[in-house]
Amino acid sequence: MSRCLIFANGHLPDLQEAHRLVGSEDVVIAANGGTRHALALGLIPSVIIGDLDSIADELQTLQAGGAQVFQHPRDKNETDLELALTYALEQGQTEIVILGALGGRLDQTLGNLALLADPRLSGREVRLDDGVEEVFLCRAHARVQGRSGDLVSLIPWGGEVHGVRTEGLRWPLFDEPLFAHKTRGLSNEMTAEQALIWVRSGTLLVVHRRSSSAFENPPKGEQP
Repeated sequence: MSRCLIFANGHLPDLQEAHRLVGSEDVVIAANGGTRHALALGLIPSVIIGDLDSIADELQTLQAGGAQVFQHPRDKNETDLELALTYALEQGQTEIVILGALGGRLDQTLGNLALLADPRLSGREVRLDDGVEEVFLCRAHARVQGRSGDLVSLIPWGGEVHGVRTEGLRWPLFDEPLFAHKTRGLSNEMTAEQALIWVRSGTLLVVHRRSSSAFENPPKGEQP
C-alpha cells in the first residue's frame, strides 16, 4: 500500500524542506485548514476531512478537482487531525506522515504528539514531520535516518524508560534508564547517517532535528 500524507492546520516552517517529504505515489489527506499547506505544495488532496470552516471559499474548486469531502460538525470531541488519522487507519494505511502538526499553538502541538500514543497505531509507522523536525515514538527499536550533526532528543513518554541503548550518537546510552523528570536525553548528536535506538521497557518520544535545514541547531546544553 502507498504511503499516506496527512496535512494538519499547524505551522510549516519551510515549504522547500516540506516538499522533500512528498512522493509521487503518496495518498494525500487534508485535515480542514491543512488543505492550504497541500495547495502551497501544488497538491490537491484526495480527501478533505473536518468542519471545513477554514476552506469554505475553496471547497467547490477542490471538489471539482477530485477531492472527496467528509464534513463534520464544528462542535465535536475530536480535532480535525484526529478525524483524518482515524480515516487513514480505517483505509488500512500502515505508513503515515503528518505534516503541519508541529509549532504554533502549544496546546495543539501537545495534542498532536499525544495522538502518536493511540493504541491503534501499534505496528504502524506514523510520524509528525515538517521537513525540519520529525517526531515519532520508539516502543522497542527505532532507526533515525539523517546526517552527522543532526540533533536527536530522547524524551520519556508516559513514565520511566528502562534499558535504553543507542548507536550512532555522540553521547551513547548503554542499557540505561531515562526519567520523565530529567533532561538527560535532550540534544544528542548523530555521528553518522543513521542512529539506532533500543528500549527494553517504556516508550520514548524521538525528536530528530535535521541540520541540513535553514534553521540553526542550538549547541548542547543551551536549550531552555
